[in-house]
Amino acid sequence: MADATPANDSPTEPPRPPSVFDLKITTLRASDPLRWLRLGWADFARCPRIGLFYGLCFFLMGHALLAMFRAAPAYVLALSAGFLLMGPFLCLGLYEASRSLQVGQRPSLRASLLAWRPTQGTMAIFAGVLLILEMLWGRASLVVFAVTFNTMPSTANLLTQLFNPDNLSFLITYSVVGGVFAGLIFVTSVISIPMILDRRVDAISAGLTSIRACLQNPGVMLLWGACITLLVGLAMLPYFVGLLVAGPVVGHATWHAYRGTVSGPS
Repeated sequence: MADATPANDSPTEPPRPPSVFDLKITTLRASDPLRWLRLGWADFARCPRIGLFYGLCFFLMGHALLAMFRAAPAYVLALSAGFLLMGPFLCLGLYEASRSLQVGQRPSLRASLLAWRPTQGTMAIFAGVLLILEMLWGRASLVVFAVTFNTMPSTANLLTQLFNPDNLSFLITYSVVGGVFAGLIFVTSVISIPMILDRRVDAISAGLTSIRACLQNPGVMLLWGACITLLVGLAMLPYFVGLLVAGPVVGHATWHAYRGTVSGPS
């Protein structure tokens, strides 16, 4: 009589829990940035008081940059670009308002101001990373100024000296250095903060997901970054008054950029 085949008594391995790296990144279209802006404007129109509150914060920050320009012109260009690119973190309350509208709830200013509390540790880590990049950017800007000019240009004729044809090498070097740091900040943070708020993931996972999104959709993300920079830059021209509306609209739109880029349930 033949021996029976022994049964396989080895325990079955439990299924691997889903990881943040299993999230599907949507393939975006060139029209998506404009769609995000339309959705951002719709959210602003539905909760204008919340939007205007944060718009006032942006307005005051713009005047703080103006004061920095008068006190330390070598740092103001890096800080201005950082102001544009760190908007997703500063607009945390606007993300909370958009999230409430998306699930059919009524947003409140109090809830938006306290939106950081459930993920305060992760937010602090991510804010620290952005702060370090900003400090390195400011230091690099100061080095470029010091190498190019014997003395720091005065604020009275700063723009004239900077755009002098004799300083073309300075403009090229400064643009390259600024572009590297701007790219690092934008790629790392474009959808990270709303993702942390929505999914309670850690800072590293959020940053890597943001990088994945940019690598999969480089053209659309570049267009989105250009739209943010252009809108906020234009809003700063009439004494920063445009930031009262442009700032919150871009903040709401960034939430929709995240929701349109990262697929899967929250």
